[in-house]
Amino acid sequence: MLSKNNSIVLSKLKYREYDLIVKCYTQQRGVVSYLLKGVLKSKKGLSKTVYYQALSQLQIEESYKPNQTLHFIKEVKFSYIYKSLHTNIYKSSIVFFLAEILSNVLKEEEQNEGLYEFITVALQYLDNEDQFSNFHLLFLLKLTRYLGFQPENIDNNYTYFNLESGIFESSNNGIYSISGSNLTLLKRLLGINFDALNSIKINAIQRQEFLNMLLYYFELHLGSFKKPKSLQVLNEVFH
Repeated sequence: MLSKNNSIVLSKLKYREYDLIVKCYTQQRGVVSYLLKGVLKSKKGLSKTVYYQALSQLQIEESYKPNQTLHFIKEVKFSYIYKSLHTNIYKSSIVFFLAEILSNVLKEEEQNEGLYEFITVALQYLDNEDQFSNFHLLFLLKLTRYLGFQPENIDNNYTYFNLESGIFESSNNGIYSISGSNLTLLKRLLGINFDALNSIKINAIQRQEFLNMLLYYFELHLGSFKKPKSLQVLNEVFH
């Protein structure tokens, strides 16, 4: 069955000698994997690989058959052309990091319009923004809403946040309770949208500490979550 579908590229993997397997998050079907046969064999085919860079936003004509593991792309074009995401070294480090995160946490093969729109709009914001060093922190925090473990019960009077329960509390309940600067930053980020990120002023050490806390939060709530390999590169770029 041929149909049109919008998609975001999550990952690509060389398969056999000349093929690629591309995993996408699609607007209509959630996570879908496509087999691109012979795309690495010719110059014409190689030119098409530019479409499949990390987090590219595409409009595809797909050959989709239910109950199959791999599907096929008949035609492809950009639904949004990035101006800086793949050419700015700082932005591209964020892109590879978030692509690895999304490839890890997105599993559902079903439509989720809200999540798809969140990802596309957020990436377009990053593409057009000049100050973005804290973008990935807010992106991950907002992503928790769609994954089912958004921090709850926020109140500025609470002096602790429990990473295990995802709830703000008035007392320290052990190894999962955080306080201090991480708690302050968490409350601030929960109260803003991307267009207010410039109001957040933190240094590289604070950024890394908060990111490590967020990744631990993901680990606690997603049993299959793995710390991304691209984390070290991200930290080095923004150090």
